[in-house]
Amino acid sequence: MLWQVHYYYSPLYLEAMLGSDREYLIGIIMSLDNLFAIFMIPLFGLLSDKTKSKHGRRMPYIVAGSVLALILFPLMALMAILNSLVWFIVLMILMIVAMTVYRSPAVALMPDITPKPLRPKANAIVNFVGYIGAILAGGLTMLFVFDTGNMTMSIIPFIITGVFMMFAVTMLLVRFRENKIVEEMREQLILGEKMAETLDTVVEDKPLSARDRANLFIIMGAVFLAFFAFAALSKFGSLYGTEVLGTNAWGMTVAVLAIASLITFLPSVKLTKKIGRKNSIIVGLTIIIATLIGGHFIATYIGFGVPLVAMFAISGVGWAIVNVNTYPMVVEMASRKNVGKYTGIYYVASQVAQALTTILVGFVFTWLGREVYFLYAIVFMTLALILCLFFRTNKNNQLPKTTA
Repeated sequence: MLWQVHYYYSPLYLEAMLGSDREYLIGIIMSLDNLFAIFMIPLFGLLSDKTKSKHGRRMPYIVAGSVLALILFPLMALMAILNSLVWFIVLMILMIVAMTVYRSPAVALMPDITPKPLRPKANAIVNFVGYIGAILAGGLTMLFVFDTGNMTMSIIPFIITGVFMMFAVTMLLVRFRENKIVEEMREQLILGEKMAETLDTVVEDKPLSARDRANLFIIMGAVFLAFFAFAALSKFGSLYGTEVLGTNAWGMTVAVLAIASLITFLPSVKLTKKIGRKNSIIVGLTIIIATLIGGHFIATYIGFGVPLVAMFAISGVGWAIVNVNTYPMVVEMASRKNVGKYTGIYYVASQVAQALTTILVGFVFTWLGREVYFLYAIVFMTLALILCLFFRTNKNNQLPKTTA
């Protein structure tokens, strides 16, 4: 919810403070979260792997990061309303640092307590809950429409997001006992290691085999390219909608994409069981590419309306299928001792992609115009699809059926 509110309002705040002809500067500033994440997410993934406390390995980072973020987030919007560019950027950086402390340990918590064969389903549940936040954020952007003449009301989504985060952290502290749950799951986690889909056995404290290392590079490359495309869509969508299509209702596309993904997450697990993780990702990327092509022509010849929103809904189905499978494929390479490390590797790929694409797309829009919004994403999604074709699967390792 926080990231969606940030990605929608912050470019608009920056445009109001910098001017409408500074896309490249907006792109650079909006890439700060990804630039910080490149270094800090792997760091806190490794630190949490090595942390031992009565609250667990991940919980201290999760609580500290999220509490700081929920305080800083509304203050960031306040600075924009007061037209203080410097303080807006300073508070944005501090908020990003707080969320970076939180992110890797929070994501690593799922594979910490979930056996490898069940991680796609667990990841589907995680994404399902996360996209409820995205839907709420999309609703807030439609309810509190951005107005450069009077930006005061735009702080309300930031305050509401902070309240939701406070509730979530409180519930986690009250209901979740990390060390106890990890101990209860120990035997199932050991069994899950034996049922891994890696080409060779993963041994603790030893490097991956050459074959699995090659697979890791391939899937990370595909993740990089997919996020390279998707981040450009999400971070510059509000500018494209207002400046090219002349609509203040672009938040609707974010909401329907999130709703479509939400509906797809859990059913997509059945597709994964039937055709495998690799083939599921290929299907998901194909759906996204097809809908982006359709979206480009609809936006060009029809404009903003139901057909374009429908393209985003179908694209959300594809994105859900991709998301459910990519992270589990990465942590499949991890042992129980270094899940945080591989979570960091996953986020390095996605964050480097988002940082670079945010800068690049700002320059591309400046040179070629914002009309290339869809075409830009199509190119990199297609490259991700091509790379996935080279991933090698373990066809001899058929997982036994489970009632989970």
